[in-house]
Amino acid sequence: MTPTLNQPQSGNEMPRFAGRGTMLRLPAADSPQGLDVGFIGVPLDIGTSLRAGTRFGPRSIRNESVMIRPYNMATGAAPFDALQVADLGDVPINTYNLLESVRIIEAYYEALSPFPVVPLTLGGDHTITLPILRALARKHGPIGLIHVDAHTDTNNDMFGEKIAHGTTFRRAVEEGLLDCQRVVQIGQRAQGYTSDDFQWGVNQGFKLFTAEQCWHRSLNPLMEEVRTTLGQGPVYLSFDIDGIDPAWAPGTGTPEVGGLTSIQALEIVRGCKGLQLVGGDLVEVSPPYDVSGNTSQLAANLLFEMLCVLPGVAYR
Repeated sequence: MTPTLNQPQSGNEMPRFAGRGTMLRLPAADSPQGLDVGFIGVPLDIGTSLRAGTRFGPRSIRNESVMIRPYNMATGAAPFDALQVADLGDVPINTYNLLESVRIIEAYYEALSPFPVVPLTLGGDHTITLPILRALARKHGPIGLIHVDAHTDTNNDMFGEKIAHGTTFRRAVEEGLLDCQRVVQIGQRAQGYTSDDFQWGVNQGFKLFTAEQCWHRSLNPLMEEVRTTLGQGPVYLSFDIDGIDPAWAPGTGTPEVGGLTSIQALEIVRGCKGLQLVGGDLVEVSPPYDVSGNTSQLAANLLFEMLCVLPGVAYR
C-alpha cells in the first residue's frame, strides 16, 4: 500500500496566520523514519562575530513560510507529489557553549545517517555547517559544495578560536570533509584583512565567483558551469543569506553592499537541479534586524526552492 504523502496545510483549510507553526505548515515529525526530506532548525548564534540574533532564525523562517504553496509554478516542481516531507523540529543546542553545541549538532545529524532522509536546515549562524558536513561526510565520503556567501568563511581563526562562523570551510578542508575540486563559492565581496583573503580556497582547488563577476547578469550560464564542475557525486548547498544584497535581505549579522539579487538567488538554487544534493542549509538570518520580515520570507522561499531540486522530485 502506497503511503499517504504529507501536504502543507492549505490556506483554504486554515487561515495562514493560524494553524501549524512548522516549516511550510507541514506535519511535525519526531523521527526521520519514513521521510525523504526533513526540515531541521538549528537556533545557534554564539558563533557570530558582529550582530547576533540568528538563534531566532528558524522560528522566523517558519513563520514566513506560511504563504508558500505546494506547486512551483515557474519550474513545474511538485515536491509533495513524490517525496515524504516533514518538519523535524530544532536541534537542542547549548546556548552557553559553542563547542558543545557543535558536538550536539554533529551527533544529531549522525543519528540521521541510517535513514535516507535529506536534511534541509534552517540556521542559525554559519558555524552549524561544519558539524553537519562532518556527519554527511561519514555517510557519503568527501562532498562537493556550493557555497553562496558574502564571505569565504575560510579564516584560520577568529579571536584565536578555531571554530566560529568565519572558519567553517577551512576546518572542513582540513578535516577532509570536502572534495576540493568540486567546491564552488559564489557572491564573495567587500574587503579583506590581506590582499589574498579570497585566495586560500582557490589554492585548495575551489572555484570562486565574486559578487562583481555576477553583477548585471543572469546566473543561469554560471550555473551550467557549476553543474559541470560538480558533476556526479554528493553535493551540499550552503546558502548564507548575506550573499544577498542587504537591500533584499537586511536581516543578517554581517551585511555587505553590492550583493546578489533575490532573482539571482533563485537562479542559483534552481540551477542545482540534476545534482546529487544530499543536504542544504539557509543560514545567518537575524530577525531582530529584519523588521519587515522580508529576509525570513526570502529564506523560506529559497529553502522551498532547495526542496524543489532534490533528486526524486515530481514535475507537473
